[in-house]
Amino acid sequence: MDAEHLVDMVNDIANFFAPASGAEQAPAEVASHLRRFWEPRMRRQIVEVWRDGHGEFSSVARAAIALLATDAPAKG
Repeated sequence: MDAEHLVDMVNDIANFFAPASGAEQAPAEVASHLRRFWEPRMRRQIVEVWRDGHGEFSSVARAAIALLATDAPAKG
């Protein structure tokens, strides 16, 4: 899947959860959503984009992917 599209999607999800969950809880809610509804290769790709420093992530999206990255080993 196109990396830019994934970044847009995760930012949209973060924008949805941020107002209802608050800044502290929203990243965990977003990460949980991604674990439940995104297929593993999408999760791996978004973590890879984040690790490579690409993509314009919102602060909530960035924090959520950092949580998600604990599930995904770094590429060696």
